[in-house]
Amino acid sequence: MANTPQAKKRIIRNANRARINGARKSRIRGFIKKVETAVTAGDKQAAADALKVAQPEIARGVAKGVLHKNTAARKMSRLTKRVAAL
Repeated sequence: MANTPQAKKRIIRNANRARINGARKSRIRGFIKKVETAVTAGDKQAAADALKVAQPEIARGVAKGVLHKNTAARKMSRLTKRVAAL
């Protein structure tokens, strides 16, 4: 258990950051899901539009430290490839 005031404060801040980061990750997953549903539906225009919106969101996740750079690059690459294959 935390004994010092700094440690107690750090526990509170870590919990707050975890909540914010979890919300960010969930938001990114939602954008990715929109692209995937458009791809499975076979709607190329909707998939391309969803991808255009999802890419900056994924990049923002990297900038905020929620996603690793290579993870984001891999996700964007795979989504782009799936949209182009339509």
